[in-house]
Amino acid sequence: MGFLQEQVSEINGIQLHTVSSNAFKTNSLILRLKAPLSEKDVTIRALLPHVLQRGTASYPSTTELRKYLDDLYGATLQVDLAKKGENHIITFRMEIPNEKFLKDKTPLLEKGIELLSEVLLSPPLQEGVFNQSIIEQEKRTLKQRIQAVYDDKMRYANLRLIQEMCKTEPYRLHVNGEKEHIDQISPQQLTDYYTNMLQHDEVDLFVIGDIENEQVADIVRKYFRLTKSNQQARAESVEKKIEKVNEVIEEQDITQGKLNIGYRTHTTYSDHDYYALQVFNGIFGGFPHSKLFLNVREKNSLAYYASSRVESHKGLLMVMSGIEMKNYERALTIIHEQMEAMKKGDFTDKELEQTKAVIKNQLLETIDTPYGMTEVLYHNVVAKTNRTIEEWIEGVEKVQKDEIVQLAEKIQLDTVYFLKGGGSL
Repeated sequence: MGFLQEQVSEINGIQLHTVSSNAFKTNSLILRLKAPLSEKDVTIRALLPHVLQRGTASYPSTTELRKYLDDLYGATLQVDLAKKGENHIITFRMEIPNEKFLKDKTPLLEKGIELLSEVLLSPPLQEGVFNQSIIEQEKRTLKQRIQAVYDDKMRYANLRLIQEMCKTEPYRLHVNGEKEHIDQISPQQLTDYYTNMLQHDEVDLFVIGDIENEQVADIVRKYFRLTKSNQQARAESVEKKIEKVNEVIEEQDITQGKLNIGYRTHTTYSDHDYYALQVFNGIFGGFPHSKLFLNVREKNSLAYYASSRVESHKGLLMVMSGIEMKNYERALTIIHEQMEAMKKGDFTDKELEQTKAVIKNQLLETIDTPYGMTEVLYHNVVAKTNRTIEEWIEGVEKVQKDEIVQLAEKIQLDTVYFLKGGGSL
């Protein structure tokens, strides 16, 4: 018996993924729509799910929809946006109690799937288009979400690093789009984009809980019908050639500098050396025992924080650190030294084993929650692969020192971005 018993089937234009588990008292419905990141569409796409969750044909106002969710024993509905590689992902999440654990035998799972299908497929259109006043309200909220990134300097530095690093690539785009493009979106444009999305997006529905797979498939077949175009949109991966390292220094009225560094790993989730990349990142900067944390922050007291993370579907490795302005050159030097140490294999067997153990624990913790399960399983959808959790854990455990060194030798420095306060370095 494996960690996750996933069944996948194609039903009426969507890919259904069911995971039967008696670990939860609720059922989770997670609907994901995937399309290529595109400058033309990124902002309108970021607005759309927030408009859709405001009501359905049966429950046309937010108040009516929320009351109905309360009637379903406090079911919840949320939307989210993400980037995975060059893909823009919309997520609708619904959590609903499992009727098996209630005295009242209302078919909550069926009602939840029916409602989720309505949210996606039956919006409350007025004269064939989305409601103008709801659009205007959601436009204001979207502007606030975008502004929040600019106000949080840690997130802002990460955004600016990606913009500089991926100037000619779709990945440079922010999930919430561009503030200056929001006002020009009309109800007709939003409706046209919505219709196009239903025809062209890859749609995946994950149903996780103490469920019967066949029963779920029958319910989904009853409520979900998508008419798909033959032209399914596919994101093209873009491989950039690095001619020279890009150094960008930006000045704002801040007290703590943000030093963010971007590397190209030339390895993504579907590659055979992805496990080595995960272990590399764990030793380099992914965890509190990593080289960046110990050498930049602890030993040399140069940073308030110092860590790294990998973008699994784009093949980027990003270092994030918060430093005093005067420590820029020294912090940069020590970060470069940690990368060189990795390329030389300058790490111990203890660091290697400790990192593998932490990665394994992290994976097992992730699949303890329904949303975490979906995150792990959705990697396979994006990468067009079929890696099980068992294979992932075994792959990590088998990584050898020489594989990490080979992986490290492929990694190239792309961009150094420093957000500093006023005055000289």
